[in-house]
Amino acid sequence: MAKEVIATKNAPGAIGPYSQAIKANGFVFASGQLGLVPATGEFAEGGIEEQTRQSLTNVKSVLEAAGSGLEKVVKTTVFLKDIKDFAAMNKVYSEFFKADCPARSAVQIAALPKDGLVEIEVIAEA
Repeated sequence: MAKEVIATKNAPGAIGPYSQAIKANGFVFASGQLGLVPATGEFAEGGIEEQTRQSLTNVKSVLEAAGSGLEKVVKTTVFLKDIKDFAAMNKVYSEFFKADCPARSAVQIAALPKDGLVEIEVIAEA
């Protein structure tokens, strides 16, 4: 199996020993993206909606660097600091995925890196 490491400056760099994404066997496996603005390394100003929008913008940038795109996403996983933010996250999520939406899981977790409100990871066709 050949794998290709995907990296772009249009999304926040990895904050640990992992890649932004790996392209292998016709798929792109993108690491979770927080709502961090790449230029500043800070969270998008506001709350869950702004962080969700930035997270998905980061996902889009990583996928584009891999030669893929949001329309090729087959599975997403959404990690929420507070499940009560589900409706607000879902409202923004629907701006990015309008038709033929990917399969999705959404879970509340104890904490996210840098105390983020949301992190989204995806698997897409290459």
